Amino acid sequence: PPMAGPSLLRNLSPFLVLLITVCVTAIPLATMMKFRSRMLGRVIKSPVAIAPSSLPGYHTGIMLRSHRRISPLRRTMLKNIRSFANEAAASSGRSSAAVKQDESKRDAPAKKQKKMDLNPPKGTRDFYPDEMRQRNWMFGMWKSVAAQYGFEEYDAPVLENEDLYIRKAGEEVTQQLYNFEDKGGRRVSLRPEMTPSLARMVMAKQRGLPLPLKWYSLPQCWRYERMTRGRRREHFQWNMDIWGVAGVTAEAELLSAITSFFEQVGLTSNDIGIKVNSRGAIQEILLGLGVPEEKFAQTCVLVDKLEKMPREAIEKEMQAVGLEMPVIDRILEVLQTKDLDAMQELVGKDSKALGELRNLFDLAEAYGYKDWLVFDASVVRGLAYYTGIVFEGFDRKGEFRAICGGGRYDKLLGSFGGEALPAVGFGFGDAVIAELLMAKGKMPSFASPNIPVVVSAFETALQPVAAKVASKLRGAGLDVDLMLDVKKPKQILKHTDRVGASYWVSVAPTEWKDERVVLKNLNSKDQTDLSIDELVEKLTP
Repeated sequence: PPMAGPSLLRNLSPFLVLLITVCVTAIPLATMMKFRSRMLGRVIKSPVAIAPSSLPGYHTGIMLRSHRRISPLRRTMLKNIRSFANEAAASSGRSSAAVKQDESKRDAPAKKQKKMDLNPPKGTRDFYPDEMRQRNWMFGMWKSVAAQYGFEEYDAPVLENEDLYIRKAGEEVTQQLYNFEDKGGRRVSLRPEMTPSLARMVMAKQRGLPLPLKWYSLPQCWRYERMTRGRRREHFQWNMDIWGVAGVTAEAELLSAITSFFEQVGLTSNDIGIKVNSRGAIQEILLGLGVPEEKFAQTCVLVDKLEKMPREAIEKEMQAVGLEMPVIDRILEVLQTKDLDAMQELVGKDSKALGELRNLFDLAEAYGYKDWLVFDASVVRGLAYYTGIVFEGFDRKGEFRAICGGGRYDKLLGSFGGEALPAVGFGFGDAVIAELLMAKGKMPSFASPNIPVVVSAFETALQPVAAKVASKLRGAGLDVDLMLDVKKPKQILKHTDRVGASYWVSVAPTEWKDERVVLKNLNSKDQTDLSIDELVEKLTP
């Protein structure tokens, strides 16, 4: 038959391949040529030298010394044998190399893996179960107060377009963004505050929203800033905002919500005060000093830095804005004002801003929280979009930074290209208030999850019964911790203590013969045998 092609050679069994290779390398060349010439009816005078160098597993070469008068059939046969031999050698070589490589890896000393950093990124936090219980408690208090005041909850993406936060008034927040370019080439940022996102949402549906809006949210905010006590690079924040109300009744309602929260967590006006001022009053004074309106926002941002920077540094920055030293001295003098009557001497009794401040203090007295408020002309807040009354909660002992803050921002929508809409709101971070409550001993304990009922089986065969009991109790609205392994009574009691349980339900073989379980009151130490239905009835109100 005709000479087989390479595909047939590749399909031969390994034993046959070995046999062919041995024959090719071991049969005397003269005999092979004579036999082949007899088969083909031809005589080849110049021999073909087959030079074996080794058996399979090493390199086997086939060399033609002369191609004179070699038939096409012979040349095809030799070419196929040479191709097959080279492939076998290459395959064996790869295997050998792999083996050697594996051996070298095994013999070489193992590289020491870099130790994983188990801390969260700097400025961020993990929340273990006890810390999560504390956070949920705080959120629950905020939500409860918001509901008491008739506010609705909203939310927005933590990732926003960078343009939403880029302003040109020298605010710190624009320098503290966690911003980057996404894979679509868009400039985005983790939100540093919630108000711009809220403004975007209101602007998107402005004509269809019923006014006034009373909305609240609990966003997580991100700022790359220097960390101090109570200040991190991420924090959660309680935001409450009112849109569509031009008068100070909106500010009065928000301040009432803030003081209500303080009272509900055990703080008093002796612990916390709220500084109040009006940017409108400051603007009236600056205009009287010849400061142009377009420099007002920048000036307020610099004034807000007075507690963070030396006066000399503030003066230099004000000069860079274009203010003369006599004007700067007068501004800093005005900021020392702590009394409304003294402010009236500066702005006049007909001042609109002063009238709003007096009205706010009158409303605060009607609400019953006037003793929380303190007039302070130095409070202007650091965000450029504030336009009217501003306020800031502070620790009267001075141990903590600002606890909360907010104010009126009637022109924010206009700065985004929308129709101006009166608005006022505040932000209240979780980190400072948590530290303040712990420092004053007002933070509840969250060491235990306080699961009221623990159910266990005395032996593995009764585990299905314990599961049935737990399901019945859960179906009745109880929180139940089912022990998933059989434990000794001492271990179970230790567990009930850890989770803060009041009852332990045990499924034991003696009692279960009568389809009853053992209920133990962990407070009174009383115990009784009950059917499942009796158990559910006893433990549910």
